[in-house]
Amino acid sequence: MTVTIAVEPPRQPEVIRLLELSDAYAASLYPAESNHLVDISTLEKPSVLFLVARNEAAIVGCCALVDAGDGTAEIKRMFVDPAARGLRIGKRLLDEIVNQARSRSTTAIRLETGIHQPEAIGLYRAYGFEDIAPFGSYKPDPLSLFMEKKLF
Repeated sequence: MTVTIAVEPPRQPEVIRLLELSDAYAASLYPAESNHLVDISTLEKPSVLFLVARNEAAIVGCCALVDAGDGTAEIKRMFVDPAARGLRIGKRLLDEIVNQARSRSTTAIRLETGIHQPEAIGLYRAYGFEDIAPFGSYKPDPLSLFMEKKLF
């Protein structure tokens, strides 16, 4: 098994397939007003760092780090192909997100995730993310959990 994590463009057929799987998964768990997904054009903006995880060259995961413009950044569209779960792709993506954020002098990484995703919540908590109040343009939502990891 050879897993690599690299900055790549989001507009690739295998990434689009992952984003569609992510959309369907989120829609199966939450009503539309509780899904805070960003589209591919947002992922292509200069303020967004998009990471792709590959296993033996096949794309198996992705995530984005969106610069908030205030020294913080937000994780968006983190998703691992269900067929690749168990390979620690999520942790590897987080490792690289944190490394990239630190190299950009980002003071904190934030995220919103849903309360019905215990695996994701467990991964973030194990990585040192702590619960916070809604941030940015988010409103309180009983189906959302907001988290932050301070870097400096």
